[in-house]
Amino acid sequence: MRHFPLLPLVTCSWFYYLTPDPFPFLSKLQTLQLQPPSPMASQSHPYLNGDSNTHIPKKPKLSSLSSSFITEAEIQSEFSHHDSTIARINNGSFGCCPSSISNSQQHLQLQFLSQPDHFYFSHLKPGILRSRTLLQSLINAQHLDEISIVDNATTAAAIVLQNIAWSFAEGKFNQGDVAIMLHYAYGAVKKSIEAYLTRAGGHVIEVHLPFPVNSNEEIVFEFRKALEKGKENGRKVRLAVIDHITSMPTVVIPVKELVRICREEGVDQVFVDATHGIGCTDVDMQDIGADFYTSNLHKWFFCPPSIAFLYCRKSSQCLDLHHPVVTHEYGNGLAVESAWIGARDYSAQLVVPKVFEFVDRFEGGIEGIKKRNHENVVKMGQMLAKVWGTNLGCPPEMCASMIMVGLPACLGISSDLDTLKLRTHLRDKFGVEVPIYYRAPKDGEVDLVTGYARISYQVYNKVDDYHKFRDAINELVGDGFTCTLLRG
Repeated sequence: MRHFPLLPLVTCSWFYYLTPDPFPFLSKLQTLQLQPPSPMASQSHPYLNGDSNTHIPKKPKLSSLSSSFITEAEIQSEFSHHDSTIARINNGSFGCCPSSISNSQQHLQLQFLSQPDHFYFSHLKPGILRSRTLLQSLINAQHLDEISIVDNATTAAAIVLQNIAWSFAEGKFNQGDVAIMLHYAYGAVKKSIEAYLTRAGGHVIEVHLPFPVNSNEEIVFEFRKALEKGKENGRKVRLAVIDHITSMPTVVIPVKELVRICREEGVDQVFVDATHGIGCTDVDMQDIGADFYTSNLHKWFFCPPSIAFLYCRKSSQCLDLHHPVVTHEYGNGLAVESAWIGARDYSAQLVVPKVFEFVDRFEGGIEGIKKRNHENVVKMGQMLAKVWGTNLGCPPEMCASMIMVGLPACLGISSDLDTLKLRTHLRDKFGVEVPIYYRAPKDGEVDLVTGYARISYQVYNKVDDYHKFRDAINELVGDGFTCTLLRG
């Protein structure tokens, strides 16, 4: 049996399945300074929920060290399970999972089903620990116990907001104390704020952002206005919920500057909802400085659905964070609570090391993927806007791997229902999958672009996907189509 001094409890057969060398990434990153616990420490902390002395001084750069990178043919093979009749330019909604990762996940599922007791007692906890350790390095978190793995960003939001609700219920916060959130916050997060915070007596103020948006200064201006409103009459702003990349309409938010403003203005806690963060934009916990940060890993980091991480900056407040699903692990720390929420499929959490291997096959690793996706989505967005005589929803520097493109005004998009029906029509008749956003005209505006498509670009996409979308819209315009034809 081999011994690996960098990480405790790793000599189980599951790791040998993952790769002939169980730690290719740890050796490449050369930054993990974890020390194995003593036998007594292992007995007193059997679930290894991190160590307050565990520290990674510098964020590693995840990039491939291989001399031969993945080819275009290999990329298409990895995603050959995608429906070839559909131009899938909507990676932002559900992400994608390569075949090699799906195969690894299925192997883990069968391992569990073949002998669940052995899998639970011997493989599950050290496997999740390894995934957390890799994520700690990737996002430059100082401590391992700042990283919990959860199902998705919606679960992470529930964990944070549940804690805020308890603070109201226990009298730590006063009735009417304020939470700030962006008007374009994800719908499920808005509902969570309503369910936890508003119901507990908190007051919510939305930051109304312009769209189209032209600069970060516009966002900062509106955010400051909302903070000033929140502090009126001596109220305390207890929480700011800030998207890193808004979903619909999509734009990259200047989170570093907004977090800094929150610190200056005395906001108690800052929660960054980065559903589209990892694999789409830069994510560094020391640089961003938020109290809480969550990102899905199945959106832009090639994990199978569903998996996300929740970062909780080490503080006394984090001790009160608990998973909404209570099991016998309650009280052992959020990371441990999240690692066992009852009998279920944990393979998405365990396959994370294989995903790191997949990403490492690309030139430049995840940084190279992000750069190429951004450049390509901007190029495709500009091509479409030029053909249709419309505009982008933001400057190229304010988008990541998704961008908003104006649709021809003659399509007559005049409601959210129109966008849903048009999206279905594009899917069913033309084989194009793309979400559409309705931008209501303001008083006095005429002949305005009211419909915007949110296009994504991921490694499997090809220029033909966007040409198919272009040709579909051109055909509708040429036929005199309007959304009124889909009503009724």
